[in-house]
Amino acid sequence: MDDPVLLSRIQFAVTAGFHFIFPPISIGLAWLLVLIEYLAWRRNDQVLERVGRFFGKILGLTFAVGVASGIVLEFQFGTNWADYSRFVGDVFGPLLASEGVFAFFLESVFLGLYLLGRNRIPRGLHWASILMVAIGATISAFFILVANSWQQTPTGHAIVGGRAEMQDFFQVVFNPSSLPRFFHTMAAAVATGSFFMGGISAFLLLKGRSADVASRAISIALFVGLIASLALLFPTGDWHARQVAHTQPEKFAAIEGQYVTEKGAPLYLFGIPRSDPPRIAMKVAIPKLMSLLAFGDLDAEVPGLDQFRPEDVPPLALLFLS
Repeated sequence: MDDPVLLSRIQFAVTAGFHFIFPPISIGLAWLLVLIEYLAWRRNDQVLERVGRFFGKILGLTFAVGVASGIVLEFQFGTNWADYSRFVGDVFGPLLASEGVFAFFLESVFLGLYLLGRNRIPRGLHWASILMVAIGATISAFFILVANSWQQTPTGHAIVGGRAEMQDFFQVVFNPSSLPRFFHTMAAAVATGSFFMGGISAFLLLKGRSADVASRAISIALFVGLIASLALLFPTGDWHARQVAHTQPEKFAAIEGQYVTEKGAPLYLFGIPRSDPPRIAMKVAIPKLMSLLAFGDLDAEVPGLDQFRPEDVPPLALLFLS
């Protein structure tokens, strides 16, 4: 374990994994509170106002931890991947700067107004403050996801002097995977925030504490969570999967266990990946369904990993089983 590249990867993975717990919760909670605070305001519902007060404090906590862990993550681009940061700096700079403006200024100002302005400012303005928090969090996520997507499907740049230089801002922003990834991630964030709220509410009901608040919160959370979960599958999940199949065929083949190029490829419901020879053992599959889902044709050819250089093939078991 003295390989600095491996150690850097492990450290970055732990930091990124910890950080990403909080942004989806914050985004999902923010949009839930937009709904809850609006209903409380328009219906003059005191129970829903208490729901907003309780979960607003939790939103403040998750936002703070997300910001702090995000700063550490951005620093690690420079400390762990200095050469890479120099290579992509011209492209990443405007994107990360835009995210910082929205995250630190728009969200922070209006989150403070939301948390401290209850019963001190007009209710309409108070509701508008949480709406701006949700919008700011969503825009911040958009720019981060654009940066992530550009790394996977890069467009709008040129390699000049060993560095990637931005040539077309809109091509960078609207690269082939940015919109599918953004909408799929937003659906996941709303689902995460909903089930987070539902889990806390269920715990309160189990303990017999604030039953009126918990019961109202869990009913809203489960309803919104169901809709968001369905949106994760279709249309956003289907859209994103088709994008990966068309623009990142090697990644798609590794995820789906498509080791050989095949017409009428099956969709594996279960299987154990084996490496010698590469195959899916103990497989349970639906014939031709992968070709239909990825390309809209039962007999479409799905590229396999046999079309790519062995040194470029990622770890198969981890990707397939996850």
